[in-house]
Amino acid sequence: MTSSAYSFMESLRGSEEHNKLMKVRLIEWRKDETVTRIEKPTRLLRARSLGYKAKQGFVVARVRVAKGGLNKERPNKGRRPKRMGVYGYSPGKSHKWIAEERAARKFPNLEVLGSYYVAEDGQHKYYEVIMVDPFHPSIKSSEQLKWLDSPTNRRRVFRGLTSSGKKGRGLRKSRGLKGTLAYKMKRKQKERELRLRHEASKYYRLDNYPRIPGK
Repeated sequence: MTSSAYSFMESLRGSEEHNKLMKVRLIEWRKDETVTRIEKPTRLLRARSLGYKAKQGFVVARVRVAKGGLNKERPNKGRRPKRMGVYGYSPGKSHKWIAEERAARKFPNLEVLGSYYVAEDGQHKYYEVIMVDPFHPSIKSSEQLKWLDSPTNRRRVFRGLTSSGKKGRGLRKSRGLKGTLAYKMKRKQKERELRLRHEASKYYRLDNYPRIPGK
């Protein structure tokens, strides 16, 4: 049975030739702006699954998002480095959701239809965002996309109505709140509370010995 062109293109992802090509592309993408409009999507199958069509009214943008967590400003008052409170702050939104919001701010007259992962390097992740002009005649006359013209769908990415936004809000039927960052942080906090104290700590010795050894 012969495979389709879309499945063949997706099967090349991860191959040695594809990795070499992406290395060359990443060198060029680093020189571009954070939000760059492109003519055609890099992953055509994924874009088509999100509703992309090669016609007027559709815009594709590549967005660069920094990897890792967030840092706070280092305080100038005295305290030990452990209590500085500078590192270890994870964002409340996913990188994909952040990329969609950046693209929506770059093109305020467009609505975000969806996005997908493209590539990453040591410092950044790259996403491609599919956007639609809801006032374009070809979009308003489409049976599949005319719902974007409704006032209830204005600025939908900032209200968590996209796929990544619903996942971050815990509205996925299959995973629910278990896929949200807030649930992960609560689970980590509970693990810290249930974790047994180290036997060399002061509080452990006070609970298990009548007096601290050596004193």
